[in-house]
Amino acid sequence: MSNPVVELSGLTRSFEQGGVRIDVLRGVDLAIQPGEIVALLGPSGSGKSTLLQAVGLLEGGFGGSITIAGQSAEKSDPRARTVLRRNHLGFVYQFHHLLPDFDATENVVLPQLVAGNPRDEAEERARQLLTALGLGHRLDHRPSQLSGGEQQRVAVARGLANKPDLVLADEPTGNLDEATSDKVLNEFLSLVRGEGSAALIATHNERLAQKMDRVVRLHEGLLT
Repeated sequence: MSNPVVELSGLTRSFEQGGVRIDVLRGVDLAIQPGEIVALLGPSGSGKSTLLQAVGLLEGGFGGSITIAGQSAEKSDPRARTVLRRNHLGFVYQFHHLLPDFDATENVVLPQLVAGNPRDEAEERARQLLTALGLGHRLDHRPSQLSGGEQQRVAVARGLANKPDLVLADEPTGNLDEATSDKVLNEFLSLVRGEGSAALIATHNERLAQKMDRVVRLHEGLLT
């Protein structure tokens, strides 16, 4: 078996609120293999977003160890963590966070330029991803000209633009109606599988979680 894309060991995270210590994560262990799509299931407030922030190297204050693509993240300096994030991770959020003054193609091109990819290659990659998501006729439309489902499809394409080893998605269809949510999630999963990426997808929806390869449940700060 190949090495995990990400491996968490004894991950902890606590907060102080009103003088009270709240243990959100209490020793999380998790390994995700290349190409594996894992559902992170739990109710709102269970710590799913906190766990994704840890894996995404988006904030500090965590105990335990995080290894991404064989590299120890907690022992890396901020610049090295930025490189790890840029080279190995992609992100899709519940709210699309698209840049309003850029069209669909440009929103997918931009992270590739930040990563140092040539513009012509970035534009071709953006067109391929957007077309695969059914947006070939909306390439030059700005977010305000797109429906909610179309905006989220652009966000999915942006998250996959740099061919990440692992995609982190936090309730990626939670802002859509049920029919649109099903359609966008199915397209998302199909594209992730086609790209050969792994994914960790947080959801509170049991039905959607069952579409994935494996389900882990976050309960009282631990995975079951």
